[in-house]
Amino acid sequence: MEMKKRITLELRNKSPGEVAELVLDSCRSSNGEIEGLTENFKELEFLSMASIELTSLSKLPTLTKLRKLELSDNAISGGLEILVEKCPNLTYLNLSGNKIKDLGTVEVLQNLKSLKSLDLFNCEITNLEDYRESVFDLLPQITYLDGFDQEDNEAPDSEEDEDVDDEEEDEDDDEEEAGPPGDSEEEEDVSDLGEEEEEEDEVGLSYLMKDDIPDEEDDEDYVGEGEEEGEAGAKGEKRKRDAEDEGEEEEDD
Repeated sequence: MEMKKRITLELRNKSPGEVAELVLDSCRSSNGEIEGLTENFKELEFLSMASIELTSLSKLPTLTKLRKLELSDNAISGGLEILVEKCPNLTYLNLSGNKIKDLGTVEVLQNLKSLKSLDLFNCEITNLEDYRESVFDLLPQITYLDGFDQEDNEAPDSEEDEDVDDEEEDEDDDEEEAGPPGDSEEEEDVSDLGEEEEEEDEVGLSYLMKDDIPDEEDDEDYVGEGEEEGEAGAKGEKRKRDAEDEGEEEEDD
């Protein structure tokens, strides 16, 4: 399929300005040049043109938001300065499987200040002595060359992996700010224990105060006993008087 038709197909009834990703792999370029791609793709962030027999980048439009560019398995041998002019914010560039032969060809990439990952695998330049050391020295802004950093640590599979790492670091920072887990629980337990002790002190004080106050039932019992004793005394006096009266009557007789 021709490149121009492929672009129309990939739009899927969208306008070029709405597209953030565009994959044109294995279509046919026009005599080794880009065709059908315009500056209307102003929101484009990812562009893949792998295996399209591309030999020149001269017709690449200005894509200021483009961050990732896949150009693997083509026949590009030079002209990389166009990338600095048209795609100044590239962070990832894949030129593997092209005809890049010497360090002078990639030297112009020094001006891509945001470039972090460069792939030159299967290019003739990789046969140079001290190839990796030379490229890292020439392009100090890059972190990964052919998928590995200077300490041979493999690059993350995608930017999503890097985002996950950033989120985990943020979560760790939040946990450190919040303090070790369990501190708040221990403080709550100590607070609850203090409240319980205060309640027990209040209950004990009330109990002691209650003992000093006579019970109403005890008062009633006391009053009842007093009344009974009074009544018994009155009855005794009556019997005494009755006995004295009977003695006086016998003397009169």
